[in-house]
Amino acid sequence: MEKAESERKVEESVEEDDQVVNPWQVSAKDGGKIDYDKLIDKFGCQRLDQSLVDRVQRLTSRPPHVFLRRGVFFAHRDFEEILNAYERGEKFYLYTGRGPSSEALHLGHLVPFMFTKYLQDAFKVPLVIQLTDDEKCMWKNLSVEESQRLARENAKDIIACGFDISKTFIFSDFDYVGGAFYKNMVKVAKCVTYNKVVGIFGFTGEDHIGKVSFPPVQAVPSFPSSFPHLFSGKDDLRCLVPCAIDQDPYFRMTRDVAPRLGYHKPALIESSFFPALQGETGKMSASDPNSAIYVTDSAKEIKNKVNRYAFSGGQDSIEKHRLYGANLEVDIPIKYLNFFLDDDAELEHITKEYGAGRMLTGEVKQRLIQVLTEMVERHRRARASVTDEMVDAFMAVRPLPNMFD
Repeated sequence: MEKAESERKVEESVEEDDQVVNPWQVSAKDGGKIDYDKLIDKFGCQRLDQSLVDRVQRLTSRPPHVFLRRGVFFAHRDFEEILNAYERGEKFYLYTGRGPSSEALHLGHLVPFMFTKYLQDAFKVPLVIQLTDDEKCMWKNLSVEESQRLARENAKDIIACGFDISKTFIFSDFDYVGGAFYKNMVKVAKCVTYNKVVGIFGFTGEDHIGKVSFPPVQAVPSFPSSFPHLFSGKDDLRCLVPCAIDQDPYFRMTRDVAPRLGYHKPALIESSFFPALQGETGKMSASDPNSAIYVTDSAKEIKNKVNRYAFSGGQDSIEKHRLYGANLEVDIPIKYLNFFLDDDAELEHITKEYGAGRMLTGEVKQRLIQVLTEMVERHRRARASVTDEMVDAFMAVRPLPNMFD
């Protein structure tokens, strides 16, 4: 008999000698690159192939998002089931989240929200966004009050991404957990043994019990009955979770439990990690402000960071560069353009010319600076218009009567 998802691959410990990928740590051996093929094999998810991308375009009648076209979102669990249901005329909802541990977001934090906005607009479906202020209070050296404050600050950046308030509910765990949500948490908790949660998340005897008890909190937004003000009587509704692949352990656990509680398994669509400026070695470090571009960075700061810190695959002299071209596999400016330069033809031109040595590192960095400066300035203007009253409106527990229109 096939093992449950969380029990496969030697009890599915997410840590290996050569790379560690879990919700709190992402690193490869000797500072190397994350091997995503190995990660897919270990986690037991599937590659998101071109046929699914083409199918999204056909079903939504709009071009696939740049993150789909270029493989930023590269893995999934049951995404085809979501598309099958949608094609049959069935509804689904989106669920994503943010652990508010910093005042300002960096560009990597924005990636799942930019993509989730596209999914909301393309499929015309409702969205719940969980702010896990309780998690960050337990994992970081943050007080309850500071975690709550950061959650509201991060909510402003999330709202600035352009979500439709008539289809979006944002909630903080400290404010919302209770009632039907808590009942589902208890049901999940009763289904997951201590040994299983240790196997999935790698908890040790030194971890406090708050950490061990947290996974059900992130699991149950996958179940429509956790939101009776939105989905009352719609327990058969499917859920799609856009997230980075380091969140997969939570949903392996959730997918094991869901059928036992009478729910569909949540489907996932998962992204690779946004690389640090210094190189593709896992996630950026919040302790090093020069490892990332933040949405609060000025044009001058963006220019300085890209020019000084963005790791280049160019050669160490113009003569060598003209002769051998750039190593595109390690070049961070090209990787950032792959995320944020929407024009496929221009990206192809830059990649070809730079790889052949006809374009220099400085020219590529200059184009990246333009792209990032425009993007950050656009976000800054949008965030400046988000008031506390707007945050309250998005977080109000209320029905969304037009959420499927």
